[in-house]
Amino acid sequence: MTLQPLISPPAPPDARTHLSNLDRLLHPHPELQPSQPNPRLRLLPSLRLPPLQISQPNADENGSTRSLSHLRHLLSDSSTNPSPRTNIAPRWRDLHGSSDWSCLVDPLDTDLRRELLRYGDFIHSAYHAFFHSTTPHLPDRSYRITRHLFATSSIKLPSWVSPSTTSIGFIAVCHNDREIRRMGRRDIVIALRGTSTILEWAENLRFNLVPLDAGQAKVECGFRSLYTTPGENMPSLSSVIIEEISRLVELYKNEELSITVTGHSLGAALAILAADELGSCAQKTSMPPTAVFSFGGPRVGNRAFAERVEKKGIKVLRVVNAHDLVTKVPTSIGDGWRWWDGYEHVGKELRVDSKVSPFLKPDANAACCHDLEAYLHLVDGLGGGVGCHFRPNAKRSLVRLMSQQRGNVKRVYVSEARALGLDRETVVSIPFRASSLRLFIQTETDVELFN
Repeated sequence: MTLQPLISPPAPPDARTHLSNLDRLLHPHPELQPSQPNPRLRLLPSLRLPPLQISQPNADENGSTRSLSHLRHLLSDSSTNPSPRTNIAPRWRDLHGSSDWSCLVDPLDTDLRRELLRYGDFIHSAYHAFFHSTTPHLPDRSYRITRHLFATSSIKLPSWVSPSTTSIGFIAVCHNDREIRRMGRRDIVIALRGTSTILEWAENLRFNLVPLDAGQAKVECGFRSLYTTPGENMPSLSSVIIEEISRLVELYKNEELSITVTGHSLGAALAILAADELGSCAQKTSMPPTAVFSFGGPRVGNRAFAERVEKKGIKVLRVVNAHDLVTKVPTSIGDGWRWWDGYEHVGKELRVDSKVSPFLKPDANAACCHDLEAYLHLVDGLGGGVGCHFRPNAKRSLVRLMSQQRGNVKRVYVSEARALGLDRETVVSIPFRASSLRLFIQTETDVELFN
């Protein structure tokens, strides 16, 4: 096989030139209008779009070239028109990590990209259900929820601070026969949201390693607490997951199954703990292949724990933003603090870079670098090769990203959205506790945890 050399894309024109071209396209000079209108532009007069106000952006906020139709697509809510899915039945095991995603990460495989975005949207549903106290609305109608998941903190604080038991996710199973044939198996999903309450942040700061059992494997105290602590008249997150997964595996025992655990931030840590326990169950009884797709996850345990998860055949693909501080903690801070030594990441890393996005400011703040939608935006745009170029044909809508991270989106694109009449002030959004993240980062900086 002959390898083709990588060809770097030509440098895009600056934002001012791009906006000028758009303005001429929307408002052409009368003498330059063709006698027969272009069918692609036939609807433009009816849009009554105002002239674009061209201003000189900052040098570090130049945007890349996008056609009018592409901009309109990205700045509109295209979630109702998802990209078509291909038949992955012959290769679902590879996409699920059977070969540790060999040759699928760089460049990022198209089907794997779609799978990551699909599972990321499940996490969005878990966030939305928590913040809006509603039943999760699944982005994929071929799945149905079979069990709601709750986590309980063991920290005792006054009742007015925060409820100790909160909704943290759900378990769903694919029930659509056509989708099952497309995927090559019936998929069971465990979706877990990230930190959202004061007590959960308090648990995050309990960095000491504690043993899982009699072995050498140890995990972060706060993560284990949220995973194993039962609530008042409510079983622990651990027992509910094992009970429900065992029930579903027995219910569909004559079918080919897979278990996919997906989570963001704290949910990514809990996802690995859940997968590890499911792996232990697999050693005692028949259990389907289990894979973890995590976004912005911290380290969970020591090296012995990482080796234990891998020996059980659990496949973990961690999506990591190069500028996300949460993915760098906890870690060792020197021989004087032996109880923090030994933290190791688990599985394979898929690295993205928020500075590569043409839409995000290069100095995007910590909240943006850790935001779930920013992660999905970067996965959708991830190209291949040196520099991880942002692919020009990225299709994911920018509506949710603008709603949640407007201050981190380059001003030129916010202005374009307003000019095109596509800037929405209110969309289905997932609030992110930026103040809490700043507190978390400041606390960890004080003890010099970051590399």
